[in-house]
Amino acid sequence: MFKYIQKHNLTILGKITKHRLLALDVLRGITIMAMILVNNPGNWSTMYGPLKHAQWHGWTVTDLIFPFFIFIVGASISFSITIQKKKGLTNKEILFSAAKRAVKLILLGWFLTLFYYQFGNSNFNWFNDKLFSMRIMGVLQRIGLVYLICTILFIYFKPRSLLILSLTILALHSFAMLAIPYVDIQNNITYQGLWLKGNNFSAWLDHLVLTPQHVYSQTVPFSYDPEGLFSTLPAIATCISGVLVGQYLKSHTVNLLKQIYTLLLIGVILYLLGLLLSGYIPINKALWTTSYVLISSGIAIVTLAICLYLIDIKHYKNWTTPFIVFGANSIAFFMFAGILGRILIMWPVNNSHLKHWINETLFTPYFEPINASLMFSFAFLLISYAVMFTMYRKNIFWKV
Repeated sequence: MFKYIQKHNLTILGKITKHRLLALDVLRGITIMAMILVNNPGNWSTMYGPLKHAQWHGWTVTDLIFPFFIFIVGASISFSITIQKKKGLTNKEILFSAAKRAVKLILLGWFLTLFYYQFGNSNFNWFNDKLFSMRIMGVLQRIGLVYLICTILFIYFKPRSLLILSLTILALHSFAMLAIPYVDIQNNITYQGLWLKGNNFSAWLDHLVLTPQHVYSQTVPFSYDPEGLFSTLPAIATCISGVLVGQYLKSHTVNLLKQIYTLLLIGVILYLLGLLLSGYIPINKALWTTSYVLISSGIAIVTLAICLYLIDIKHYKNWTTPFIVFGANSIAFFMFAGILGRILIMWPVNNSHLKHWINETLFTPYFEPINASLMFSFAFLLISYAVMFTMYRKNIFWKV
């Protein structure tokens, strides 16, 4: 499933090709590091507010992680396909490669969904409790789908057409959420224009198509998935924003400093537009609303611009090393953390599991509960980093 790529005679800060932006690699590393940190607390009930997702409407720093990754996927598409075309690959070959990668990402997502067993629980039946009720969508599944769709769009659409298309997608998504009626058949009630948890057009569609046993959240009147079908549509617009930024940065007609100022301006404008729109369309990650797309894409663009300024204008590069290590094997990092995290809760210890035992034994006696939970996250991150750094030093990179 993975292709091993050996890279020789490369320095710790030089393991990127001349066609890729160091700042983009660093931003990818920051994003995946943040994702692993917030996904692995010692105790989910004791966490600092910014490390939690918003309960429904609104956003926290944690709610920016996934759209950042989608944005980076879009920017990477712009650079990687240009390189492939320069190597003489045809559109058919590029699309076939993208389709294979998308399928692999989806299969990896399903693997993580199924990688679980309750040892010591005689009532647990893996086939009934996991396989036959497998969650269909998820983080890697969404990335795979969005990546493939945006690759197709990049090949066949010009930048201006992509911009128009992304705006059209957001408009259609918002219109559907506000204007299309949907029916709770069981109670014979028709709804329209609601943004409630478990009661909105997107949840209704997930409930109808994916069915309740194959989604993440069991709510009423409709079960839904935060990485569901309809909410994947505006995620495509997020990815397109990355594609357009990548296209702009490839331009050699404008100097980098001017590009950075332009990106800062665009990012701030998108953020402000998102805030203005939020009075009509709430900011919501699970629904991936238009206001959420504008705000998260705006902040992603500003963050990339800051990284460009620090790295390529001021030449401050020493701080980037750990993030390059994280970003170089981002999918391997995500998979390793996902597998390790599941093993820690699968391994029974003292009527609980290994994760709880570690947190209660190594951290809780010495820290306040909320800080103990955070220390567990940092310890988990350090272990993951040690593995990724070893791979990096051995010049082993996993490419899906």
